[in-house]
Amino acid sequence: MNRLRQGSEVGKACHIQRTEEVNALVLVLGYLSEQPSALSNLLLSLIMLFNQSIFHPTVFFLTGIPGFETYHAWISIPFCCLYAIAISGNSMILFVIITEANLHEPMYYFLSMLSFTDLGLCFSTLVTVLGIFWFNAQEISFNACIGQMFFIHGFTFMESSVLLAMAFDRFTAISNPLRYATILTNSRIIKIGFVIVIRGTTALVPLLLLLKRLSFCRSHVLHHSYCFHPDVMKLSCTDTKINSAFGLAIVISTAGLDSVLILLSYILIIHSVLSIASPEERKKAFGTCISHISAVAIFYIPMISLSLVHRFGKHAPPIVHTLIANVYLLIPPVMNPIIYSVKTKQIRKAVLKIFLSKLI
Repeated sequence: MNRLRQGSEVGKACHIQRTEEVNALVLVLGYLSEQPSALSNLLLSLIMLFNQSIFHPTVFFLTGIPGFETYHAWISIPFCCLYAIAISGNSMILFVIITEANLHEPMYYFLSMLSFTDLGLCFSTLVTVLGIFWFNAQEISFNACIGQMFFIHGFTFMESSVLLAMAFDRFTAISNPLRYATILTNSRIIKIGFVIVIRGTTALVPLLLLLKRLSFCRSHVLHHSYCFHPDVMKLSCTDTKINSAFGLAIVISTAGLDSVLILLSYILIIHSVLSIASPEERKKAFGTCISHISAVAIFYIPMISLSLVHRFGKHAPPIVHTLIANVYLLIPPVMNPIIYSVKTKQIRKAVLKIFLSKLI
């Protein structure tokens, strides 16, 4: 209720400010009606100032768990555990891949990229999520919100691209194992990494610049504990058709295209596996894809669910938005290191080796 009251007060203040500016403009026009020589220059200056005040938002109010504000301190405990698992697990994956020479192969290089993007997603939301639960720090400035959106959406698009690269890696290893090392050389993997970073970041710059042109004079209360582009865009009181169309085009050209290509890769993988005569070899080939299929599922299912809720769930309870948003950003970083540690023998052995050496 306090957040809603604060948001409504901000909206009222914005409306009063705009009304006062219009009244002032009318008085000045009446006073200067007898001085046409200076009228045009003054009008231009006033319109520029007026537009600047319209398009410059103040702060937004983030939301924790709606209806459970008094229990935020207790709710923070499972969130802290999830962040600890995600950060420690992905850091461990990166460490063992860097330090173990036998893991310096294309499959594990792509896995290290996946762990890096998962760490980026965790650190992008850590401060605001735990800040709400621990200190009730709900305010975030517009520029800080823009920065957080850049990192959240950037790392999300990068993770989608990494999953596509990993699908190509599995297809190459299964369909053409003899040329696997010559196709995915270290230089090509580095180039793929650069393309993933550039692709994930450049598309966001015009999207966020378009967001800065909007006017925010309604309630400034967001549905999540972090800034999410569709959530921020809904608070605008100006036309957002361009923003919506451009945002949809970016999602389709990145995550949407990646998902289609991943599906195509697995159709080709299944075709290659079925052409193998030995049932044991077929089973082994499918077994190398289980971890990646699991990673794809836990990444795309929450993403699609959150997009559907924002598009069609306008009347859904606020807690539904909050839960899906937290699952979307926390579950993949938590589950990926667990899946790859359990399902990938080489990673499991390397992790156990490090822990046993520490104990000895």
